Amino acid sequence: MTEKQTEYGRLIVGEKMELFAAAVRLAVDAHSASGHQNFTWAFTGGSTPQAWYTWAQETGAIPAEVMGNTHFTVSDERCVPLSSEDSNFGTAERKLLAPSAVPVEHRHPWVVAYEPEAAAEAYRRTMQLLNPPGKAYDVCFLGMGDDAHTASFFPGSSLLESDGGLFFAAVDTPQKGWRLTITPTGLQHSGLVVVMALGAGKAAALERVFQGDDELWEAPAKILRTCAAKTVWLVDEAAAAELA
Repeated sequence: MTEKQTEYGRLIVGEKMELFAAAVRLAVDAHSASGHQNFTWAFTGGSTPQAWYTWAQETGAIPAEVMGNTHFTVSDERCVPLSSEDSNFGTAERKLLAPSAVPVEHRHPWVVAYEPEAAAEAYRRTMQLLNPPGKAYDVCFLGMGDDAHTASFFPGSSLLESDGGLFFAAVDTPQKGWRLTITPTGLQHSGLVVVMALGAGKAAALERVFQGDDELWEAPAKILRTCAAKTVWLVDEAAAAELA
């Protein structure tokens, strides 16, 4: 693997399995440093996290101690039932949390049965109970779409202009409907942010974020510049192909 510092955070380039293992090490190190008091770890959606869940469960990559005393959630969610294949938390639960026997009381989905604004407020209350004041999560995993979105910050998102200082919000996304998501402020108040971007389909978006002239509203993952000191990008060679 190679590594360098950038204005958007620490950039690590390597092979897929190396990066999967690196993601675990980063989270486990954060867990060890935390003292294990209500440690919160937010997963994310997309095909790469799904492959990571399967790998982590099959290999037992995450230590049992971490699996047993961590509070798990997801950094953004679609307004669909947990049983849906489109549910970020439902997917994490089926592929990793349930097979790993994570206690039910340590699984914290967004309350998608509520209307979006009420769901966001209920989630804020839960996270306030789990985290000390001023912290969104201990570890926040993110992905990045080929349109350079991250979390549920899509091009043109109102959250990129103002999130009202809230850590979590509901946002109506054109053509995609309501989403529940961590906010830019929430990212800035997370202990560690880990972004996994794998495959040639991410190359153009990654170049736009790191080297392009796009405005924030055009390439939302540029928001990570505001929390670069706590952000680590895990990128394979194919995704990094257009970076200088």
